Amino acid sequence: MFTGLIAGVGRLAARETRGGDARLAIEVGTLPFDGVQLGESIAVNGCCLTVVEFDASSFAVDASNETLALTTLGRLAIGVPLNLERAMLPTDRLGGHLVSGHVDGLAVAAKRRDDARAVRWRVEAPMTLLRYIAHKGSVCVDGVSLTVNEVDDAGFEVALIPHTVGHTAFHALQEGDAVNIEVDLLARYVERLLATKEH
Repeated sequence: MFTGLIAGVGRLAARETRGGDARLAIEVGTLPFDGVQLGESIAVNGCCLTVVEFDASSFAVDASNETLALTTLGRLAIGVPLNLERAMLPTDRLGGHLVSGHVDGLAVAAKRRDDARAVRWRVEAPMTLLRYIAHKGSVCVDGVSLTVNEVDDAGFEVALIPHTVGHTAFHALQEGDAVNIEVDLLARYVERLLATKEH
């Protein structure tokens, strides 16, 4: 599990095709990396991935075809900045919201506008995702826990304070870029409970 509070910004160093899927090499950048272990989970732009190799400044993960197809990881350019978060400990503060690292789908960062010192982003998403997104609820965008300011039938809006822009890969986000979306866990479980109750 993760919190959606980005611990560091790294970059995609390499993507190597292996047996039909891919191995990604990721430079850790500003991510605190002490005590990393093989098999550890790290969220990369919101995708929970398993460390299969590492050295002092980088780690490698294997990305399945499912991950490559349903997230942005299969299409990102080498060198692009990445939001990184190591899995939470039971003693960690939960400053964001509970994030599984299981991306629900893709959306588009459609429009950026300044709002005083904040940056507001309009994110266009399919109804299959929007049905779980609520006004003033939580959403995870590229691994970042954000509060939904507005939502309608075509998308939602979030506001990023200067700290968020300065300490995540959002500083490099451009209009038209695809982003990974994970909806709130509670919304999915409520839907499942209601669906099974009908049978």
